Amino acid sequence: MVAMAAHAVVTTSTSRTLLSPLSNHNPPLGTSFHGVYLRLPRQSLSLSASTVRKPLTVVSVTKKAVSVLKGNSEVEGVVVLTQEDDGPTTVNVRVTGLTPGPHGFHLHEYGDTTNGCISTGAHFNPNNLTHGAPEDEIRHAGDLGNIVANAEGVAEATIVDTQIPLSGPNAVIGRALVVHELEDDLGKGGHELSLTTGNAGGRLACGVVGLTPPV
Repeated sequence: MVAMAAHAVVTTSTSRTLLSPLSNHNPPLGTSFHGVYLRLPRQSLSLSASTVRKPLTVVSVTKKAVSVLKGNSEVEGVVVLTQEDDGPTTVNVRVTGLTPGPHGFHLHEYGDTTNGCISTGAHFNPNNLTHGAPEDEIRHAGDLGNIVANAEGVAEATIVDTQIPLSGPNAVIGRALVVHELEDDLGKGGHELSLTTGNAGGRLACGVVGLTPPV
């Protein structure tokens, strides 16, 4: 009985000695891992992925300007210019009071009407070229060709041009549009004024180009 009891005590003591270091100083691997990993909410991960995959939206910028044409005659009109981003400028023209037939239509360099349309200067010509047609490589930037009036004296036209932007160093804002008395010969008429004005005659009406609120 005594020997058995002693053996039992030794066995118990040995068992405690072997187990104690494991339980107090070396926790199981699973317990150590659970103490350091982060649990992120599943909803947060879902929102983050959705944000990353969301496509970018490119918003185009449309610029708009207007010119109200007036003169000493009964010729008058409204011209609306629009440009999307850095694309060409679209010019919508409506002029009344003209004699039937073609009339030169140009952008002039100054928005100065203190002396009527005469003080708007020459054609807008930042590249210092000679006069020509809108489709010509050699032309003034302000050469917009002719508008044609019907039997009632009304001219309506849509012109699309790349040389009259509404922003940038060659912007047309603050310059003037002019409708002329005669047909523009587009630089091909052989007249002494063909390569400067297209021999388009007097200036019937003009208007300064001004910005309007964005479309």
